[in-house]
Amino acid sequence: MLEAAGIYFDGVSAAKHHVDVRLDEATGYLSFEGQSIGAPQHWRLEELRLLADQPSGGWLTFTRHISGDDEMLRHEARLSLRDGVLNARLREFAPRLHKRDVNKGAGLRIVKLMGGAFAAVALMLFVILPAMADTLARFMPRDREEQFGQVVIKQISWFVSRDSDADLSCKNDAGLAALAKMEARLTANIDMEYELNIQVFDHPMVNAFAAPGGQIVIMRGLIDEAKGADAVAGVLAHEIGHVEHRDSTRNALRAAGSAGLISMVLGDFSGGALAAILAEQMLDASYTREAEAEADKFALEALRNAGVSGTGFASFFDYLLEQQSAALELPFYFMSHPPSQERADKARAFAQKQTATSSVLSAADWKALQGVCD
Repeated sequence: MLEAAGIYFDGVSAAKHHVDVRLDEATGYLSFEGQSIGAPQHWRLEELRLLADQPSGGWLTFTRHISGDDEMLRHEARLSLRDGVLNARLREFAPRLHKRDVNKGAGLRIVKLMGGAFAAVALMLFVILPAMADTLARFMPRDREEQFGQVVIKQISWFVSRDSDADLSCKNDAGLAALAKMEARLTANIDMEYELNIQVFDHPMVNAFAAPGGQIVIMRGLIDEAKGADAVAGVLAHEIGHVEHRDSTRNALRAAGSAGLISMVLGDFSGGALAAILAEQMLDASYTREAEAEADKFALEALRNAGVSGTGFASFFDYLLEQQSAALELPFYFMSHPPSQERADKARAFAQKQTATSSVLSAADWKALQGVCD
């Protein structure tokens, strides 16, 4: 029977107990006793486990894995030995020293913890953040909102170009002048709350979106696919409606909060993932049915006041629905503003009731707008 001196920690207090240790190979027990620990302790060799984090200086520290209701408490107790002969014998006769055990019920506890974590994230994403976004959108100062919108535009520019230095803004003077004429005609009879900053990005994506603070971007692909200037005007009026109702600000705040939360959950604090998530969510951000209906109503009223037929707006819905029915790759505008036959029919019925309309742009101005990125 081998004997040695050791140090015992009971796992309950911080006290260090000096003990006398005996190895009984015949019975398969490691026993120890000391004046400060009360009754002698008897650990079965098959219960011994080496701690993963071992001290230096020739010491070996063991813990004990047993079954029972007090498993976790007893698992924290540990015994340290420095005797080379005894430690060598323990390595030889203790069969499970290097086994890594999972305590009873640990799997269920992990599932419960993960479920709680997912529930907390879902609560933040779908309840708390939307409510916060709505409140912040109402009280955000206009100058801060404009600055936020400019940041959002930069994030989206980076996302679609994958180049932080790229400038996607189209610069053709004649095309920009035509776009300004379209804006002026659509807003001439509206008491606007925002000063608009409308840009065209040189990208084939069929999309247009509003950002906070009066920022609106039309992708070149939308102009290329439009059947005429009035179709672009309908889409632009719809996006102006989102700006005026601050829908874009609420969506951007919600996307920024969601992106930040998701980025933290995924462990990316560099900002790259956050920027990508924010940009993608803004491009695909779906408005509520009520927000879409209000933006449509705003667009049709703007077209009425400007004397522009709603037929072009209806034709754009027709284009999107054709892409859907043909199972083609859907334009991004479809994702963020899902069309319906009902919306197309409303625009067409509106147009049938109009009188004395004219195209929003002359043929020459429409040609100039089509070449805005040349």
